[in-house]
Amino acid sequence: MSALTDSWQRAALALRLLALDPGSLRGAVIRMRSGPDRAAVIGALPVKTRRIHPNISDEQLYGGLDLSATLKSGQLIDNKGIFSISGIVALTMAERCGADLAAKLALQLDADPDFGLIALDEGAEPDEATPPALSERLAFCIEPEGRMPPGWPSVPAGTTSIAPRAVAVNSSDIEALTTLAAQFGIDSLRAPQLALAAARAHAALHNRLHLTEDDLEAAAALVYPHRATAVPDQQDSTEDAPPPEQSDDPGNDGQDQDLTLPDGDMMIEAIKALLPPDLLAGLVPAGTTRAAGGGGAGKARKGNRRGRPLPSRPGRLDGQTRIDLVATLRAAAPWQPMRRATAAAQTALAIRPSDIRVKRYQDQSDRLLIFTVDASGSAAMSRLNEAKGAVELLLGQAYAARDHVALIAFRGTAAELLLPPTRSLVQTKRRLATLPGGGGTPLAAALQQSALLASQSIARGMTPTVILLTDGRANVALDGTPDRAQAGNDAERLARMMRAQGTGALVIDMGARPTASLKALAGLLGAPYLALPRADAQRLTGAVSAALGAA
Repeated sequence: MSALTDSWQRAALALRLLALDPGSLRGAVIRMRSGPDRAAVIGALPVKTRRIHPNISDEQLYGGLDLSATLKSGQLIDNKGIFSISGIVALTMAERCGADLAAKLALQLDADPDFGLIALDEGAEPDEATPPALSERLAFCIEPEGRMPPGWPSVPAGTTSIAPRAVAVNSSDIEALTTLAAQFGIDSLRAPQLALAAARAHAALHNRLHLTEDDLEAAAALVYPHRATAVPDQQDSTEDAPPPEQSDDPGNDGQDQDLTLPDGDMMIEAIKALLPPDLLAGLVPAGTTRAAGGGGAGKARKGNRRGRPLPSRPGRLDGQTRIDLVATLRAAAPWQPMRRATAAAQTALAIRPSDIRVKRYQDQSDRLLIFTVDASGSAAMSRLNEAKGAVELLLGQAYAARDHVALIAFRGTAAELLLPPTRSLVQTKRRLATLPGGGGTPLAAALQQSALLASQSIARGMTPTVILLTDGRANVALDGTPDRAQAGNDAERLARMMRAQGTGALVIDMGARPTASLKALAGLLGAPYLALPRADAQRLTGAVSAALGAA
């Protein structure tokens, strides 16, 4: 296992095995930030790849109508898509791949044995990852640590005369890989199948016609660590177990019981050494990833309503946009004399792909005002009554401005969503009729609930703004314990997260005197700070409207 302790050596071995049997191993996830090191790894891939991006259209994947050639020849002519040509495809920014594209790529991986995928994952956080539908179908996860060592080996192709599929496999090899996968909490049968293919490629690499323990160990070390969801129990459960019964059958030499792992303890310890140190803390439930589109730079923002038309722009027919026929003809008109003069032009009207103009519309996004109200302490009722009046007054304006209003109350040890996003005045009055008060100030829980609701509204194309009304400092931590110092740290951490998420906010200090900690919290949120020690609903509504208008 010494040759596999270094992450760069494991990366080189994975690429070498992929070069021997790309059809069975299907590809790999390369989880590295863009830079010279990743360029070197991509350059060491066994074959040249065609790159696609997470926003690729169905026409580019499956093919579609070639408008220019169709108009030129007078017959329907189709373009070939990515899926019509076998080979390995590199998916850039795989951590931003949506569920729909992941399903299409997974279906192609299952249907076409000659189709392979290299997922280029640039995720910086544990929940920014390639969709599980793709990662579980790819044999390797290449994530080398540190800088690339000098003279990192390239990946030669075809260095053995033995085909991987010619390597013999017996039932004990399959049993060993399957049992090992179960011990590490891997519930997908694709993992032992890919591990078996990796073991055969490793044996072929060393010109062996049968599998050895070294082949099984190398395959398990490359395929299992990034899939593991559990750590095998350290205790030896065989000490208290009764001894196995001896069979009286002379023909039974114990072969039925010899189905355990060869040097299983050694193999388990070797794989455990390759597990991430924060495996259990950083596990992401199967089937869950960060919302497609991700966060930060490059995030696509779309409204939930279509506004007025905008000037058309050059584009292509991708099955999702509408062609602007008038603008297309206007763009093609000046070139008609030149195109008619060419011998290739056989039609009265010659249209080229560069002439295509597609329609655009202004994206309009509904605004969501998330009132996060402190319902703790003896003065809770007065603050809640002010919030009720402000919400009802703002709701009356929401009918004209198409704004939505939501209400979150926090007290005791948790925050609760009392009013989901709505513009219904009747529903608002029902939900605001009775609100309990008293208890501690779980400000961190309130910010967490507000951030969750804001992210959900952004996914629906809305623009959220969190309006925080409170008069005290945080004194309940995120885990519910009464720890003022930890509560302040949790609130600051969540405030930074909300600011990084791009959520607009407004902090209103309803205390008798302005609080320095709330002003500092507003700075972390990047939000305006308003000190309103004595504010009625009308004054609160005016302050909120003025602050939102200035923002």
